[in-house]
Amino acid sequence: MIGNKLKVARQASGLSLRALADAIGGVVSAQAIGKYERNEDMPGSKALIALAKALGVSEDYLLSEDQLSLEGVDFRKKLGTSSKEEAAVQARAVHMLERYLVVEDLLQLRSVEWEQPRSAPHPVSDIRDAEDAARSVRDDWGLGNDPIPQLAELLEERGIKVLSMDLHDVDGLAARVRRKDRDAARVIVIKRGTWSERKRFNLAHELGHMVIAPAEGVDVEKAAHRFAGAFLMPADVLRAEAGVHRSSISIGELVALKKRFGVSVQALAYRCKDLGIISQASCSRLFKVFEERGWRTYPYEEPDSLAPELEEPKRFERLCYRALAEGVIGESRAAEMLDISVRELDRRLDQTAG
Repeated sequence: MIGNKLKVARQASGLSLRALADAIGGVVSAQAIGKYERNEDMPGSKALIALAKALGVSEDYLLSEDQLSLEGVDFRKKLGTSSKEEAAVQARAVHMLERYLVVEDLLQLRSVEWEQPRSAPHPVSDIRDAEDAARSVRDDWGLGNDPIPQLAELLEERGIKVLSMDLHDVDGLAARVRRKDRDAARVIVIKRGTWSERKRFNLAHELGHMVIAPAEGVDVEKAAHRFAGAFLMPADVLRAEAGVHRSSISIGELVALKKRFGVSVQALAYRCKDLGIISQASCSRLFKVFEERGWRTYPYEEPDSLAPELEEPKRFERLCYRALAEGVIGESRAAEMLDISVRELDRRLDQTAG
């Protein structure tokens, strides 16, 4: 039965039942598609081909049995984000994950399992406990105190599937992935077009949700924020760079520190306040300047912003290229998996070869 696959593909495309019926030229009605999704009926070959084409997937995909579901979904989103957009983002994540797992299977690779830090989950009864949690994760993963150059790559090495999507009112999400006959995987979705300093903080924030266990009454989002700041900007290193107590700190100095840690000047200012390097009053003055300069509103462009492509997950793309090179899949299948045209695939392969 194709109900779940069809519904996921439709939601991932952002189409209503009626819009999908229109997209296939009325081959079947919206009511009929609804019956397919509820597994009350099966489409004939003509309808199946039309549905697959309209949704940008293969008929084999719709007919395959593997099913994934997201659990414990945590969104980073704007106020007022619609439930429809949330559902569409979740569906797109599932859709991408299915392709990710397929290419791993085709290459006969054991899917990298989530390498949960030995000391996790870390109890957090006070926001400041998130500092200890970040320090412990770094120790467990042998990261030392140096800034992390490629965070998305690190998380993928540790078994977290990192997906990049074009998003609007959602900055990202983290979730557990329930897989048939397999252990639950972990996934983080980030916003493709945003600056890499923001991506890095979002990745660290979502990692925080995975490894901390806030007690009742603790603000979960603030705890994850504190974890992210501590994970990306270890206290000892930042104090060595900026000092222990300052009456003020210039924006020029924050921009220089931004290059070292790969975070926004806003995250740096807030981290300096958390560590007592600057006072709350000094931090508030800085944020007033940030507001005046437009750095706190879309598109959040600060001085020396890090290009979006600098913190993009690349493992899935590399696996697709490998599967193509080894003759496991053809060009059309590789393009379908990467959600690009064959022409774009050829262009990327030429770049890779060069």
